[in-house]
Amino acid sequence: MQASPTADPRELRRVLWSSYFGTLIEFYDFLLYTAAASLVFAHLFFSDLPPLAGTIASLGTLAVGYVARPLGAFIFGQMGDRLGRRVTLATTMTIMGVATTCIGLLPTAQQVGTWAAVLLVALRVVQGIAVGGEWGGVVVMAYEHAQEGRRGIAASVVNAGTGSGTLLAAAMLALFSLLPDDQFNSWGWRIPFLLSAVLIAIGLWIRLRVTESPLFLEEKERREADPDTAQRPLQAVFANPGALLTALLFGIAPLAFNALVNSFGLVWAKDEGGLGQSSVLLAQCVGAVVNVGLSLPFGRLSDRIGRRPIIAAGLVGAAVFSYPFLLIIKSGSLALTVLAYAVISVFISAVFAPLPALLSDMFGTAGRYTGASLSYQVAATLAGGFGPLVYSAMLADSGGHDMASVALLVCGVTALGAIMTFASGPRRDRAPRKETSPSPAASL
Repeated sequence: MQASPTADPRELRRVLWSSYFGTLIEFYDFLLYTAAASLVFAHLFFSDLPPLAGTIASLGTLAVGYVARPLGAFIFGQMGDRLGRRVTLATTMTIMGVATTCIGLLPTAQQVGTWAAVLLVALRVVQGIAVGGEWGGVVVMAYEHAQEGRRGIAASVVNAGTGSGTLLAAAMLALFSLLPDDQFNSWGWRIPFLLSAVLIAIGLWIRLRVTESPLFLEEKERREADPDTAQRPLQAVFANPGALLTALLFGIAPLAFNALVNSFGLVWAKDEGGLGQSSVLLAQCVGAVVNVGLSLPFGRLSDRIGRRPIIAAGLVGAAVFSYPFLLIIKSGSLALTVLAYAVISVFISAVFAPLPALLSDMFGTAGRYTGASLSYQVAATLAGGFGPLVYSAMLADSGGHDMASVALLVCGVTALGAIMTFASGPRRDRAPRKETSPSPAASL
């Protein structure tokens, strides 16, 4: 019996809501740490260092989490391609929830000295492993349940979930940062992390109610019927190394740009613009709202005209706006900073909404979870993990005031990414037709 993408609109909606909420919860956990490391952790866990050195050390823990993401992609990608997407995603969500909750219980440097930083880094590694296996799984689940011609908008719910997780993380941290400094530093920052335990329980309940990917079930049946010719996930991925390399290069430019906005930008607006933590996080919240609102429209547009033109256009806009963005948030004006985050989030949406479907298009079912996860997470490590650290180090070398060099680096990377994206393939991207069979059109 041949499986086909989900024909029942109700089941498809259930899968998409599960992908959305699961991504929201996972990235709430992961990006809550990003915001806290950018704004709070320097003086809580690295208080024995000078302020700028403490900021660099705190941002360095972000890089540790990103370094762990390819390991998670390697482990859980193969697990998802061999055992199933559904059970793998339940596993990654549980691991993430436990790690994030434990961060909320950590002692600070004033209480246990350097052990605080050691424990923080260890839990960040666990977070990185979990999110490394999560992203590719939710992308593949949404993508493989949808009909051809609707996969762009289906996979774009993952970006909407990422933006919603950013919004919730920034909003929660901003809310508790309104407390007096002594209360926020002693217990207020912990509450958003402890909330993860509740969110994970809800997320698991939603996730375990959805069906397995029909394309995975078809591939599993084929593998069991002819085990001698069946490829293992890594074999399937490395059988076409060009696709893996191309997918990796696709991811570097968007993630370098995203690191400028959602990590380094927070530090820059606070330290150079003089804005308070709540104001900086408010600007990030507004940007996240724009990102969520535009994700599905850009995903749908990618089904009509192709993924690459939209991604390339978003990267060109990002390159052009990177320097004005830094200039505006340095001004110290809350209104202009909020506007800058809203504008730049349009480009973020244009890039990240079609990206999940584009990466999924590049790999067959036998290795799709592994291929999409590895390519994206290695790019996330190189650009997202080390980007804020590199930007901060560049500023430190220049005395802390030269933003032109940072903007030039980001502009160059994003412009190169746009050129490579636009020139690398056809304007319309589709999964192999052999993976689908005729069935009624599903609606989202």
